[in-house]
Amino acid sequence: MNRGEAPYLRIVEEIRRRITAGELAAGDKVPSTRQIMREWGVAMATAGKALGRLQDEGLARAVPGVGTVVAGHEGQVRGPAQDLTRQRILRAAVRIADGEGLAAVSMRRIAAELETSAMSLYRHVAGKEELVHLMADAVYGEDPPPARLPRGWRPQLELVLRQQWRIHRRHPWLAQAVSLTRPRFVRNGMAHTDRLLRAVDGLGLDAGVMLHAATSLMNFVRGTAVSLEAEQQARTETGITEDEWMRAHEAELGEVLASGVYPTLAKVVAQPGLDMDLDSIFEFGLHRHLDGLAVLVARARDGRRD
Repeated sequence: MNRGEAPYLRIVEEIRRRITAGELAAGDKVPSTRQIMREWGVAMATAGKALGRLQDEGLARAVPGVGTVVAGHEGQVRGPAQDLTRQRILRAAVRIADGEGLAAVSMRRIAAELETSAMSLYRHVAGKEELVHLMADAVYGEDPPPARLPRGWRPQLELVLRQQWRIHRRHPWLAQAVSLTRPRFVRNGMAHTDRLLRAVDGLGLDAGVMLHAATSLMNFVRGTAVSLEAEQQARTETGITEDEWMRAHEAELGEVLASGVYPTLAKVVAQPGLDMDLDSIFEFGLHRHLDGLAVLVARARDGRRD
C-alpha cells in the first residue's frame, strides 16, 4: 500500500491480511469502530469506511447484537483454487467490465464468476485498485506494433492512435480507468506513449513540445472514448441503440429546432447526408490534431518558435 493512499485502505489491507493468514477465522469479530480508532489513530468516519469496504468486498458481514464478523463463507473454496491464476482473474474482470462496465467489477463478483471464494483472489491481487491497474495494462498490450512501421511521422502517429481507439472500442471502461493528471505506471500504456514520442523525435521539436503533443493526442482519444461506456450502459439498460434513440426523439428535436431559438443549429442539422457518430468524431478530431501538429513541425524545421 502506498503511503499516499487513503488511511482506510491501509486498515482494510491489514485486516484482510489477518483474515487471509487465518488470524481471524470465519465468524470471528473483526476490530470494531472504536478498536480501529484506537489502533490506527483515525477518526470514527475513517473506521466506519474501512468496515464498510470489508463488507463490500465480502470479507465481513454485520451481525445484529454482535458486530462485524468475518463472513462465514470466506476461506472455503467453492472451486478449484489450485487452478486460480492472476491471468484467469484478469480475464474474468475484463469480461465483466466489457459487458457491464467498470462499476460491476468487484472481488465478490469475480469470485462468483470463477466459482471460488473472494478471499482466494487476494493471494493474486491486493484489491480492486491493483486489479483495475492490471486490467488496463493487459488491454493496452493487446495490439503490439507491426514489424514494419510506415514511413513518416504522421502515418506512424495515426497507426498508434487508431490502435488506441480500437482498444477503447473493445473495452469502453478503459477511459474511466486511466488518469491524465495522476497516471499509474501502466507499462503497456507507457509503450504507446513511447511510440508516439518516437514518431515525432528528430523533427526539431523540443522535449516539452514532444511530451505535450504525445499526451494531448492520447488525451484526445481518451476524451472521445469517455462516452463509450455511457452509451454501452444505456444500450444495456434500455435495449435500444443510439440510432433508435435518436429516431424516437426526432419529433421533440424538430419541435425545438422549429422554435427559432437555435437558428444556426437548425440550419446545419437540416442539411442532407449528415452522419455523425463517435467513430466519425474520432476521425475528424484525429486529422485536425495532426494538422495542428504539422504546423509546429514546419516551424521547428524552419527554425522558428511560437
